[in-house]
Formats: sequence, structure tokens, C-alpha cells
Amino acid sequence: MANVTLEGVTKRYGDVVAVEDMNLNIEDGEFITLVGPSGCGKSTTLETIAGLTIPSEGTITIGGREVTDLPPKDRGIAMVFQNIALFPHMNVEDNISFGLRLRKFEDSEIDERVERAADIVQMQGMLDREPDELSGGQRQRVAIARALVREPDAFLMDEPLANLDAQLRVHMRTELQRIHNELETTTIYVTHDQEEAMTMSDRVAVIDGGELQQIDPPLTCYNEPANLFVAGFMGSPGMNLVEGTTVEDGFESEHFTVAFDPRTMGVEPGTDVTLGIRPEDVHLAEEADSVADPTDDIETTTDVLEPMGNEIVVYLLFGNEGDTDMGESDSSNQLLMTTDPEADISANETVRIVLDRSNVHLFETASGEAFQHGLDQPTQAEGASGTEAETDD
Repeated sequence: MANVTLEGVTKRYGDVVAVEDMNLNIEDGEFITLVGPSGCGKSTTLETIAGLTIPSEGTITIGGREVTDLPPKDRGIAMVFQNIALFPHMNVEDNISFGLRLRKFEDSEIDERVERAADIVQMQGMLDREPDELSGGQRQRVAIARALVREPDAFLMDEPLANLDAQLRVHMRTELQRIHNELETTTIYVTHDQEEAMTMSDRVAVIDGGELQQIDPPLTCYNEPANLFVAGFMGSPGMNLVEGTTVEDGFESEHFTVAFDPRTMGVEPGTDVTLGIRPEDVHLAEEADSVADPTDDIETTTDVLEPMGNEIVVYLLFGNEGDTDMGESDSSNQLLMTTDPEADISANETVRIVLDRSNVHLFETASGEAFQHGLDQPTQAEGASGTEAETDD
């Protein structure tokens, strides 16, 4: 086991910067996930740690030893890839032990390591099977066992569950957590799947455009996003983001206002800000008594309803049912709300909603940086909602 440190790691391909000034300090035994959209630089970052890609700038250390220019075989790491590359002409035992045999380990130690790895991934009794006799999940377990027998300082995993079906991904996600808890080996995991990142990790490193946006425990990234990108990326469905301006008594957008004193947050009236609110913190007005700190009512019109079993995802449009063009909605005219599956709600009806002020987030629109998570109790009445706000204009 070992800590892994990246200092100022940058990777350029001609004029394209794939990773820019990446600084990471991964603790010994930590499970950290690099997450972000396709092309954000997360796999390139992992490849620089593995030695598959040499950084243009910066240094990489594993276990206190600089490995920036060392080949992969000398870094004390083991990798599991998205594509399950097993040797089709070898049985499970030979696939698992292949790397050890190349390194001239004694047969007794090979047998011991293979047996231990097979036990960890629950492949006992299957060592004589051929790869084509295994399910997708079993083949991925063999690939993991092949990495385990190396007894590396760090495991590097590049979207290892991406090619599995949804049910098997959930199962293997649990298996990887169990293996990590048992071995306590430093693990660096790459995925674009937010559920994997949230459920498996000690910390999540959110990356966009080759730059690190935030590195924190999963719930911190979810509840206290550092900027607009993290707020919109973490969570499914994503956070509602509404652009507006600070006024003397709070936030004002085209469709509603929320009361607070911006000066207590170091923000002057007239500043362009973006209000963020997660769909689970948007409630029907009749439920306001159960909301920690509700805003005044906001009038909306239901658009699309997506029943999910345990909840309904409701797309809400601002404006009255009669004057809203359902075919021309966009994010600036829309809020998402999740509600109880038994809620009496249907499409194309006018509903009034409230926001939970205690879970409102505020971001500087220009920089995208967060400056407030949760609002204090208002000292005066909220501003008018939807239709009334437009009348004041």
C-alpha cells in the first residue's frame, strides 16, 4: 500500500491540453474516484499514474518514490481496464497467474497467491474453466484477481464496469467495495457514472476540461458543490440552476424572488448570481408545512412527468398553462421537482411550488464559484412569485 501524489501534472497533445496542472494527494489505503464527462481528462490522468502516458510537465510519486519516468512494470501498480482482456486459450487459473509466471515467481507462491485471489473474488472451484464458459461478471472478477495477485502498492481501474449490464454493475460495485475493505489497498477508479462515484469512494475528484474542479467526500461534493459545473454534474437529475441578480432584499430572477441579505454574504446588490436548488428540495405548496424553510409560493405549469417507482420526476415550466408553449421549453424556463409517487399530479396543469431555503445554493455567475450553501431565515417577506413578479416589471 502507498500514497499517490501528482504535483502540477500537465499533458499536452500538440495544442490540445488534456490535463492541466493536476494536483492530487491520494492517501495510503484510500479509494478515490476520478469522475467527469467524456473527454474531461480523467483517463489521461490515470494513464499518467500508470506510466502508459508520460506527462508533459509535473511529477508523480507512489509510496514516496518518484515514478514520473519509470515504465509501468516498475511502478508497483496493477490495472483493471474497461475491456476484459483475458487470454481465450488459457483457463481461469492460468489467466490469473500469467503475470506472476512472467516474473519467474516460485510455483508454490504462485499457487498460494492465486488461491487467495480466487477466494477474495469468489471464484473458488472455477479455476479450471475457460473464459467462454464464464459470465461477464465472472470474467471481470478474473481480471480483478489477475491484478490482486500482483499485490501492488495501488490498484488503477479504468471504467471496469462500463461494459456490464445495469444489474451486474450494481453487483460488481458491491464486490469492489468489499474487496477494497478487505485489502485496504490504495485504489484509483475512473468512471463517468455518478452513482459509482458516490457509492464507492472515500473521496471524489470531479474533473472537467482537464482541470480538477473539486476533491471531497461524495456527500460534500453533492451538498456543497464548489462551482456551477460540480453542481450541475453531480446528482441525477442534476441541480436546477436559475440565473438572476442580487437586490437589496435577496435574489431576483425573471420568474421568482428569494429573500436574504446579500451583504451578509459579501455580495453587493446588482451582482449577477445563479441560484441552485436540487429537485428533491422543490416541493408542492401544499407540502410547505413539512419543509424546513419554505419560500413563498411560485406558480408553475407541469410539463413532462417521469414515474420512477420510488418517486416522480416532474418537469415544471414557468407561466400559466394557457400562455406556456410546451414545445419551446429550455433550462432557463424550467425547474425539475421530485415528488412522492402517490402525489395527485398530472401533466399540463398549474401547480404552486415552494423551495427549501435551507438547501438553496448561490454561485457567482461570472466565475461560477459557490459562495453560499443554505440561507438563513428571512427577516422580511419573500418577493412575489412567477406571475406577480412579471406584473411588477
